Formats: sequence, structure tokens, C-alpha cells
Amino acid sequence: MGRVAIVTGAGQGLGRAHAHAFAAEGFDVVVNDVGGAAEVVAGEITAAGGSAIASAGDVASWAYAEQLVATAVERFGDLHVLVNNAGLVRDRMLVGMSEVEWDLVMEVDLKGHFCPLRHAAAYWRAQAKEGRPVSGRIVNTSSGAGLMGSVGQGNYSAAKAGVLGLTFVAAAELGRYGITVNAIAPSARTPMTETVFADMMDTAGSDFDAMAPDNVSPLVVWLGSEEAGGVTGRVFEVEADRIGLADGWRYGHRREIGRRFAVAEAGKAVLDLVAEAPAPTPVYGA
Repeated sequence: MGRVAIVTGAGQGLGRAHAHAFAAEGFDVVVNDVGGAAEVVAGEITAAGGSAIASAGDVASWAYAEQLVATAVERFGDLHVLVNNAGLVRDRMLVGMSEVEWDLVMEVDLKGHFCPLRHAAAYWRAQAKEGRPVSGRIVNTSSGAGLMGSVGQGNYSAAKAGVLGLTFVAAAELGRYGITVNAIAPSARTPMTETVFADMMDTAGSDFDAMAPDNVSPLVVWLGSEEAGGVTGRVFEVEADRIGLADGWRYGHRREIGRRFAVAEAGKAVLDLVAEAPAPTPVYGA
């Protein structure tokens, strides 16, 4: 029996590219999306000789996420990989953003990562407690907006930063069961970004499409492989022909005085620390 992967939001863009890439490597693939898009992509995969089924539903639904994991196990006999890819944007400057625009992005982009992760992890933990070998892989999808922030995307940036926090905690908690958890921050032409990247091609004059979503998928497939068992709690920036390891928050310079700071002393410590530290990476669009 081969490895089994769930890819959420796989009806288009990056998710579709991931689903095809997993299938091309011999994985059985559960293609998730809302509406009929999942059926279309699953049909493309099977027509090409791969193994895939469609599962339509909202990954931010607790009950559906549980059903999604159960569907993979019932149809293919096991689950090995969860790729949390589903997401959406509702861009607006913060002073004009509505509660609905905030809540929708948080629901899909952050809760829609947690619900499938939680049910997949429960399945693998049960296997581990039964003494069965586990090679579980979770690949979450963040963004440069989650790493550095993005003007006009306060909701999206907060949700994608939340995905990073979820990734780090899940990696720490789930490693004992044989589960790795990593995140990618991809840059590619998708329905969410096609107006930005429409004309970006390789500048060397070749026909290499630098912003094609297919460029991201090889990393995702490798992170879903058994060989990736030693890599967890990491964030990878990936686009075109580049893969980078993101180096996130670390403890920096400090001031200590052995007692409570006075207000003026706290102010001086802040100014000194800021002066010593490198400037932060600018927010996108700032």
C-alpha cells in the first residue's frame, strides 16, 4: 500500500498543483475543496493514471474535518500526509475592514488549518498508542504576509502568522507520535495573486514560468515523504527556483539592571536596544 495524502483547497492554484504532484509520485490523493472543483481535479488525476477521490466541504467545520480524515482512511486504508492549503483573502485597510471580513479570513485560513490538523493528529496518535509505526506529515501554508506583514491585509497577515504559531506548537507536541509539522510561505500565481504575478516570467529569457504554482509542489511532496522524518517545526519560503529556510523570531539583545526599571530607565533601555538591533524586514507595501 502506498502513501495517502489529503490536500485541502485543491480545486485550483497551489492546491491543485500539489494534488497532481503527489499523484505523480504514486500517492493516493484526497482532493478537498468546496463546490465541484474537487471533482474536476480528482477527475484530471485519474484520467492521467493517478489515484484520487474528491471530498467537497468546508475545512473550518469541525465535523467535516473529522469526516475528511475518515474518508481517506476508509477509501485508501490509511493516511500519511495532510497538506493544509485552503485559504482566501478579503483585503482592506484596517480602518475600513468589517467584522465579517476579519472573521471569514480567520475562519478559513486559521481554523481551517486547525480542524484537519487536529483530527489527523488524533488518528496518528491512536496508531502510535496501538504500537503501530507512524510516519505522519503535516504541511501548513503560511505566507510572506504571515512572516513580515502586508499592508491592506491585516486579517490575512494575522491568520497566516497564526498558522506559524500553530505549526511550531504542533511540531513540539506531536513529534512523540512520529508526526512532523512544517510550514511553507509560497509565492506563486494563483487565483488570489494572478493580477500581481500575471507578467512575471524568468528574466533570463527562457520559457521557465517563475510564478507557476507547480514550482512550489516538489518541496511539499518531499516534506510529505518518509525521508522528511528529521525535519519538523520549520518554515520554508519557496518560489520559482528558490527554497529558503525562514529564520523567525529569536531572543535578541537585552538590558538587565537587577531591579524594577524606572520609567525613564525603561525608555533608555528601549532606545538603546533599538539602536543596536538591525532594522526589521519592512512590511510588504509599506
